[in-house]
Amino acid sequence: MPRTRQDDLDAIARLPAVDKILRVVARATGMRFTAVARVTDTEWIACAVHDEIDFGLKPGGALELGTTICNEIRQHREPVIFGHASADPHWSQHHTPRIYGLESYISVPIFRRDGTFFGTLCAIDPQPAKLDDPTILETFQLCTDLIAAQLEQDERMHATEAALVDAEALAHWREQFIAILGHDLRSPLMSLTVGTHMLSLAPLDAQWQGQVQRMARSCERMTGLIDDLLDLARSRLGEGIPVALVRDGELEASFAQVVEEVRGGHPSHAIRAALTLDQDVLCDRRRLSQLLANLLVNAATHGAQASPIDVAADIVENVLVVSVANTGTPIADADRARLFQPYVRVAPGDGQGGLGLGLYIAAEIARAHGGTLTVQSSADDGTRFEFRMPMDAAVVTAAT
Repeated sequence: MPRTRQDDLDAIARLPAVDKILRVVARATGMRFTAVARVTDTEWIACAVHDEIDFGLKPGGALELGTTICNEIRQHREPVIFGHASADPHWSQHHTPRIYGLESYISVPIFRRDGTFFGTLCAIDPQPAKLDDPTILETFQLCTDLIAAQLEQDERMHATEAALVDAEALAHWREQFIAILGHDLRSPLMSLTVGTHMLSLAPLDAQWQGQVQRMARSCERMTGLIDDLLDLARSRLGEGIPVALVRDGELEASFAQVVEEVRGGHPSHAIRAALTLDQDVLCDRRRLSQLLANLLVNAATHGAQASPIDVAADIVENVLVVSVANTGTPIADADRARLFQPYVRVAPGDGQGGLGLGLYIAAEIARAHGGTLTVQSSADDGTRFEFRMPMDAAVVTAAT
């Protein structure tokens, strides 16, 4: 059955990464309106919007097709980019910049897996922007690949839910999910990351150094999104989060490094650490550090800035205990019941919460170590996440 306009609007609305992608490309370009548009031979419809200039377009809103450059992109299937329309011999005469008062513009086509044209990822601004850095276009193209892959997965998921009759079909769908994320997304992202690193070594002026640093942070953020989705896929396949358990004496140092990294990323929060791990722990140090990082970032994102975050790690009566506590709005009982499920964001829409996988992955890491992750939250005592792992639990886990 052919997909309708509403099908595509609903599909984009279901994709948790789209809002982050729009913010990433806005930061990468300095442009203040970004959107994902569905473009056909009859209409231009906004599916998702990030608007800092009060352009007035909301998801579901339409522009007259003939007034858009996206209609031309639908026909020639190539990106369009310019940074100063009024100074450009061609674009100063084009009707679209004049109609909408645009000086800077970038739009890259989004193609479905079968090669059909879906629409565009675009950014506009009434002010000029420097868009001659090739990494900007590469970032847009990487983002359109991510949107296309997630659209494909969304369509596969809903088609599978409607038509799936046996476990073999479900296994095939899950294998495709991992293949798309692992191959189609990570490879181009690695190329972009390496290119950004090489640019950071070049003798650039302060403005371009800042641009390269923003690009590098965007690459790091997208790498984290992909890694989170891969961990989700592995756990949903029934394999759980993979851990490599070894007897490790460096867990305290690794936790201290995590604390410093989160401090650097959230300088407005005071983090008080009490780390006392004076014996070896049978664990996957990288995964437990990931668990702590997820808890700390969650506390920094949702906790009150005026109050410190307390992190502690100790071995009490042969039990490894790691806790992160902060004050702020308490978590409601209904939210606590689903807090460790994937894609759950207690405070959506703040632009800070990622895909809502951090606590789910932390809980899966705890389970993979034979431990537990719990949360307590109240107006009087604040919110406290606690990971507990009996020291012999990891031995049992390693043997199974």
